[in-house]
Amino acid sequence: MAAGHRVKPLYYGPKGKKKVIRRTAKAGTLQNGPTLNRLTVLWVNNNGVPFDTTGFNAALYRGGILVQTARFDRFGVVFFSLVGTLTTVSYTIQLYDNAGRVFRQSTIPAGVEAFAVIG
Repeated sequence: MAAGHRVKPLYYGPKGKKKVIRRTAKAGTLQNGPTLNRLTVLWVNNNGVPFDTTGFNAALYRGGILVQTARFDRFGVVFFSLVGTLTTVSYTIQLYDNAGRVFRQSTIPAGVEAFAVIG
């Protein structure tokens, strides 16, 4: 199996019963607001797989002024608890390690609830 190849999960229905499960669900009501209530950033490779970001941090700037710093979890995710979504302004984010070396810098546009830094 090639890396990145996704397969459908096997079906394990009720034991001893050959029951067909309905494949579609009724559409629910549409949500009017964002799903994520705080700005969430993912750091992924070119294939979209999150990096192991243990020991990495992020700093969020607005116009050269530090807004917040936050620590990545080991799954490539960092969220900024002080920044609500959808964002109303653009931000600059710096991704760095414990030694303070900046690995990436990117601009997050206004109007997002999640952002991916690729590479």
